[in-house]
Amino acid sequence: MVNESSRKTLEFLWSRALNAVDPRQALRRRLPSWPQGRIVILGAGKAAAAMAVEASAFYGARAAGIAVTRYGHGLRADESAGGLEVVEAGHPLPDAASLGVGARVLEMVRGLTKVDLVLGLWSGGGSALLEHPLPGVSFDDLRGINAGLLASGAAIVDMNAVRKHLSAIKGGRLAAAAFPAHCVSLAISDVPGDDLSVIASGPMVPDSTTQAEARAILARHGLPCPAVLNDAAYETPKPGTLGADAVVIARQADALTAAADAARGLGFSVLDRGTRIEGPAHEIAAFDARLAIEMTTRGRPCVILGGGELGVAGAGAHPGGPNREYALALALALRGHPAISALAADTDGIDGSDDAAGAFVFPDSLARAKALGLHAPSMLRAHDSGRFFAALGDALVTGPTRTNVTDFRAILVQPAA
Repeated sequence: MVNESSRKTLEFLWSRALNAVDPRQALRRRLPSWPQGRIVILGAGKAAAAMAVEASAFYGARAAGIAVTRYGHGLRADESAGGLEVVEAGHPLPDAASLGVGARVLEMVRGLTKVDLVLGLWSGGGSALLEHPLPGVSFDDLRGINAGLLASGAAIVDMNAVRKHLSAIKGGRLAAAAFPAHCVSLAISDVPGDDLSVIASGPMVPDSTTQAEARAILARHGLPCPAVLNDAAYETPKPGTLGADAVVIARQADALTAAADAARGLGFSVLDRGTRIEGPAHEIAAFDARLAIEMTTRGRPCVILGGGELGVAGAGAHPGGPNREYALALALALRGHPAISALAADTDGIDGSDDAAGAFVFPDSLARAKALGLHAPSMLRAHDSGRFFAALGDALVTGPTRTNVTDFRAILVQPAA
């Protein structure tokens, strides 16, 4: 009964968080008015399909364009994006489909005038999904560098600084290609600090990073440096050089605020750790476990909320991602504390690379695992959290949510009366 009640509470907080960052509702309030000329709508990211549906409903047959999302995150059977095409491509690494749609997007913005509107709908995942390399950068170069950065555990800001300097689309280059059309970016943020130039690598947002920074990042991680990074002619457009507008329409803070309001409505106090938590999943879990245990001494039901994006360095072939790694490390650190349960999940519905969003932790998680012959410490060292929680039946499986504001973590602290 304890597990069932805690699961329902955690699922309720999760649902409220997701509802607050629903891309269709967020977009509906911010779409720009109709221009005198053409309307070209371009989108990339895990929320791209839902955003395209909403934009098409608003602008009707007059709008044309294309949106690209991750495989499996496209239009549902009961949906239509009207004159907007929705395609699927590779993530987290670009593939041939990513390059194909990149070439089409660049062609769509050629020859526009100052009375035309280019509406960009950007969300997390767009960096891999929409791509066209600069001259001299091969597809193998691009894919290899992306894979190396992912394996290194590099911060998303660093990864995107490199991506922007190898791409003919990212780092404001798409807006430059569309000049003199009016460019407007509406973005769902999956990055700490909601930096518009980092979301989907900022295709229509000026870039403050430099080629020198990109070279330094590659050197730090022992990765090759393409010659284009030494050619100043291919530096990205800088702030003040693009007449483009951009706004974040949904962010992780919205999700945490909604969850906090829901928790207070259930009688919990709330400790919000914020949206900028970064670092190795197991280290953050150890800190949160100590915090939760300390909160049990205060004698009041409490929910500890947190966001940000955690990392898993050295993850291998086993299923599982940073949220399940966090959950397994949290379970070990809590040692079956009877007053604490938790949920850690990725708001896009995919934690790592398989079909679970994250996992629940309950007071008896370790005991049930032991009864199944699972050795939790060994599985944590092997980054095998996916198999651990699948065996317990405690993985959270949602399918694609078609939004993405990174990780969501909620810890229930329920001291005995």
